[in-house]
Amino acid sequence: MDQRDQRAAISFLSSAAAHDGLAVERLSTHGAHVFLAGERAFKIKRAVDIGFFDFTSLERRRHFLDLELALNRRTAPGLYLGLRAISRLADGGLGWGESGPVVEWALEMRRFDQATSFDRMAQEGRLTARQVDLLADAVAALHQGAEIRRDFGTAESYARTVIDVAEARFAALGVFDAAAVARLLARSRAELAKQSALIEARREAGLVRHGHGDLHLRNICLFEGRPTLFDCLEFEERFAITDVLYDTAFLVMDLLHRRRDVFAARALGRYLAWTEDFAGLALMPLFLSFRAMIRAHVTATMGEMAEARTFFADAERYLVPPGARLVAIGGFSGTGKSTLAALLAPSVGAPPGAVVLRSDVLRKRLLGVLPEARLPQDAYDRATTAKVYEALKRHAAACLAAGHGAIIDAVSADPAERRAFEEVARHAGVPFLGLWLSGDRATLGARVDARRDDASDATAAVLASQMGRDPGPMSWRQIDASGPPEAVLAVARDFFEARPN
Repeated sequence: MDQRDQRAAISFLSSAAAHDGLAVERLSTHGAHVFLAGERAFKIKRAVDIGFFDFTSLERRRHFLDLELALNRRTAPGLYLGLRAISRLADGGLGWGESGPVVEWALEMRRFDQATSFDRMAQEGRLTARQVDLLADAVAALHQGAEIRRDFGTAESYARTVIDVAEARFAALGVFDAAAVARLLARSRAELAKQSALIEARREAGLVRHGHGDLHLRNICLFEGRPTLFDCLEFEERFAITDVLYDTAFLVMDLLHRRRDVFAARALGRYLAWTEDFAGLALMPLFLSFRAMIRAHVTATMGEMAEARTFFADAERYLVPPGARLVAIGGFSGTGKSTLAALLAPSVGAPPGAVVLRSDVLRKRLLGVLPEARLPQDAYDRATTAKVYEALKRHAAACLAAGHGAIIDAVSADPAERRAFEEVARHAGVPFLGLWLSGDRATLGARVDARRDDASDATAAVLASQMGRDPGPMSWRQIDASGPPEAVLAVARDFFEARPN
């Protein structure tokens, strides 16, 4: 039997008879055929060898389907059901099971609604901030539980698998400006050399793990109401076992490429709220550039030249990031601090933008509960609040030391708290902008009452108590935040642009 000949298996899987009479839809990629029928999907590996993978033998196809099943069950156990054998029956036809010689193996999955794919939702403007938060939570959970591998993720391996491959592909394609290619490759090698000690230190610290490997929006869906990562890269370990921030950078880069800048910054910030991997931010310009560089030559190979040129330009841009700076946004509950911080983040520092350090989220993390969990009143005592503000300063300093921007989102009603944040910026030698938001009690109260799935535990009573306090002398720029978020953002940007350094 020619193990490369899949015509009979494809014909079988394309027939309604193989699926209890249900209509069948077939999708094909460079490495697989997928057959959709009713509530199920069946995937077979294509019998091809394209260098990165070789699926030409039945044994190899089964091996990689087994691996795909095991790896994807880490994040999508409800989607991945098991392997099914397709065998030759006594009458010469094909059927399910191992009653005769097996001619093909299929991975059985639950089918999900394609409208819930994150790339579709992003394209159609249906992606929400809450979904992005839950997605970042899922990525952080994957990485925290993933196998540590110190035998991968060296600086030399990035040079070999990313830069050297890109150089060869760009030369073979001949579609990008030669001078621009040379400049990009030179900057990449210089930045890799600069960061090699950090890359090696992170590998030794156990931050190289078996992650997803192909973490873009097309490989994420809503399943049973939650963001679900699927179709991880299983065929080549060297692409999937990497620094956890390199794995995350694919998601961030994809959001940036789709011009969902606010969501890109939000995803990274939420991820870091779990991992506190702020020192790794020094690698983000290089990692984002690597991800965009790879997509540039892949899309060019596919003939998608406009897309390829955008990826190439992004790869260049990421390696020349703006300098770090610190912004602090204070004000009583309901003034819209968190809303403004999220909208302003993409404009602060290196892509994808400033890490938003929110006191409400940090308090929950310090007390070991989910950001949206409710805390009792005694969790807001002076001692706990002092710990929260110390952690805000520490995390902001770590972001700035990594060359990345930060935005502190906290009430900051005490002048000493505000001065302490200013001192963080002075010590780091970066520009500082303090913003104080205010508004009338009725507007702020309505906003507090309307909150859902939010880290803030503030109530109308808490707001009343806050507004009875005198915040003291105010050196921060003051903004009336009673209006819509876009108007508040416009004023904040005016202040920001007036003090670029």
